[in-house]
Amino acid sequence: MKVFDNTTKKIFLASWVSINQAETTDHKATQLNHSVSKPYWDILQPLRQRLENIQVRDRQLAHRLCKLIPSQCPFERDVKLFGKTLFHIPPMCKLNPLYEEVVGLRFRALCYLADECGEDVSQYC
Repeated sequence: MKVFDNTTKKIFLASWVSINQAETTDHKATQLNHSVSKPYWDILQPLRQRLENIQVRDRQLAHRLCKLIPSQCPFERDVKLFGKTLFHIPPMCKLNPLYEEVVGLRFRALCYLADECGEDVSQYC
C-alpha cells in the first residue's frame, strides 16, 4: 500500500473569477490607505540612541556594567511549597522597553573585557 493511493482520493477544483477593472482599482486604493499609517513618535527613542552610543573603552566601566546588568532576569522563579512547584513567575525583563539596548550594552562590555583586555568573563555569566 502506498501513501499516494490514500492522499489522492479527494481533489478540489478551483476556478478563476473575473473581477471588473474598476472594482480592482478601488480596492487597491483603499488597501493602500489602510496600510499607510501615521508615523508615530517614540518617546524612548532618544534614550535608546544614547544607550546605543555608549562606547565601552574603560576597564572599570566595563566591570561596573557587567555587575549592574544581570545576565538573567532576577524576577523569574518557581514558587515552591513543601518541595512542590505551585507556580512559575515568567521573566518580566522583556517587558522593559529598553531591554534590547541594555542587554546589548552588557554584551559590548563583556566583549571589551574579553577581547581588548584579555580577561576571563566567566564570572559574569
